[in-house]
Amino acid sequence: MSGAAAPERICLALPTDRACSATLTAVAGEAAYAARRFGVEVHLLVLDSSDEPTRAEHARVMAALPVVPGVLTHHLDEEEQRAFLERVIRRAGSAEPERLLSLLLPPAVSYGACTDRAFLIAAALGCRSVHRRDSDSAYQTLDGVPVHPVHHEVAALGRPAAQVAHEVSETVLDTAHAGRPVAMAGASFIGELSVDIGEVAELDEAVYHEVVSLWAPAHWSEESKRELVEESFRGAGTTPFTADRSTLTLVDPMRVDMCNISFSREVYERVPLPPATDTIGSDYFLIHLVHDATLPGVLHNRHIENFYTPHRRTDAGFRQYQTRFVKFLLSMLYFHFVYDRMAAAGPALLDADQHVRADVVAGFLRESTRLDRAENRWRLDRIDTAYRKLGGRYEAFARSLVAHRERLLDEAEHDIEEFALLTDSWAALVRAARSEGTGSTSG
Repeated sequence: MSGAAAPERICLALPTDRACSATLTAVAGEAAYAARRFGVEVHLLVLDSSDEPTRAEHARVMAALPVVPGVLTHHLDEEEQRAFLERVIRRAGSAEPERLLSLLLPPAVSYGACTDRAFLIAAALGCRSVHRRDSDSAYQTLDGVPVHPVHHEVAALGRPAAQVAHEVSETVLDTAHAGRPVAMAGASFIGELSVDIGEVAELDEAVYHEVVSLWAPAHWSEESKRELVEESFRGAGTTPFTADRSTLTLVDPMRVDMCNISFSREVYERVPLPPATDTIGSDYFLIHLVHDATLPGVLHNRHIENFYTPHRRTDAGFRQYQTRFVKFLLSMLYFHFVYDRMAAAGPALLDADQHVRADVVAGFLRESTRLDRAENRWRLDRIDTAYRKLGGRYEAFARSLVAHRERLLDEAEHDIEEFALLTDSWAALVRAARSEGTGSTSG
């Protein structure tokens, strides 16, 4: 007589490089909620790149968490992550193992690479979905109870859109897409801007408009750029949660944030995130891919609270963050090109089995690297002029960029080339991770 089927597994992932004990406890609460509410096996995965004292404190917090049926915790420092990646890369038989390792675990901050590691570990754990949270965010509460985004995510991901349509508040989806499974579920944030440039607006509203508009394609009209500036980085505003609302749709990338997102394995096991270093926004690619490939998603309103960590207010933190912002602006030359190509391709991004065609995506990436850099030189000129107008540390930062212009231009193009390489290698890496199995992780 056969036993009951094993519960489905999901991965609730929290990458961090800073002290976040309160967030760890809160995310563990969301894991417990998912296991209790949906009967899934939740793998709470903390990828910890913090310094040793901070990791030790995180380990104490994790060890003190109550034992919850259906929740398994994995707290991995970078050495444990490296050991896992080395085994996976070796099993995948890559011709350039060191290069791949440097992309997946670079010495500098990479928002995409840390999530790619979560994707591979989730594959090893046999999870059907990854649900990502950030260490500089918190859950809203309603009547003292945390508002967990996983409530909408687990209920929808992987199920045919036609079935999910009966369980959401609204459906805005062409019937041609109804047979496809829901590939993504997400919401946004409330609170402080997602990009730490609010001070620029306080100093000079015109300069703020100038700087933020630089992430639009250069050929856009002034009206289009103005509309982009008005909605950029603001998330869902400041209105707190009062009741659930969810929409089955092709999710607009401007309406969700990576601190509050989840993907089906059918997405992240096909295409990774860009492994670019010191570049904000480098982890948003799959949101665009899901939309452009006409894969259904659920947009809900369980927004997360965003806050800034004290380090950003220091001089060193300011320089680091502004550099990441500039690199984001330069990356858009290439990504806008790729997004345009993906939007034009639409359902052609999917094969006959409705799986994302990674080879097509990699081809668009490589094609973009042949673009003229003139637009990015123009962006650097505009940043220089705008920041010098602000004076103070902004002017000092602008002056410091002068000597690094060519390096930044080179890096922006090279980052896309490396993303294409990782995309080419991704299927083999995912297969290798699955073969490594759950015994390949520890914590």
